[in-house]
Amino acid sequence: MKHLFRTAGPLALCVLAVASPAAAQNQPSEPVRSQPTSSISSYQIKAGDQIEVYVWGEERLQRSMRVLPDGTIAFPLVGQVAVAGRLPQEVETVIRASLSSQYRGEVPQVTVSVLTPAPMQFTVLGRVGSPGTFETVRNINVLEALSLAGGGTEFANLDRIVVLRKTPDGLRVLEANVKALMRGRVDAADLVRANIVPIEAGDTIIVP
Repeated sequence: MKHLFRTAGPLALCVLAVASPAAAQNQPSEPVRSQPTSSISSYQIKAGDQIEVYVWGEERLQRSMRVLPDGTIAFPLVGQVAVAGRLPQEVETVIRASLSSQYRGEVPQVTVSVLTPAPMQFTVLGRVGSPGTFETVRNINVLEALSLAGGGTEFANLDRIVVLRKTPDGLRVLEANVKALMRGRVDAADLVRANIVPIEAGDTIIVP
């Protein structure tokens, strides 16, 4: 069963750190441009995202492109740039540094925006309310993934959650213990023991 979610359901103690949008520097010769996702410091670009790269004062270097399956984009005067797993701000720095050889003076400011995030797919199995495959367009952790799957059932072992992750080196096994977080009162030690694993595309979460 496949579920499509644009936003994650509410769950206590799940807090997403979102940075305030940086103030854009207005220049008389340039339009004021919105930055839909580049201002969100926690968002990591992934394959399939539609992104825009804009070099201020250089209309010829404005590009809207989709991140390739290998996590790269091709940008004029720079070539292939690895962007998957990086923050938009990090990609801005990489492109600007790569363009330095093209300018005698200061390199123009580079803006990277994620126009359309690609859905991230993951699977939740075991003792949860609604096991299945889910999609989300933003980064989530194991607690939020369980929330989307209806939470653990009465007999779920929330202290022995397993996350299976495919990596270039083979299958990786991660463990999470969120049982203590389900109590009304949580201390710092509970947060350390919990190991709130960030979910990546293709992960399989098993709740025994």
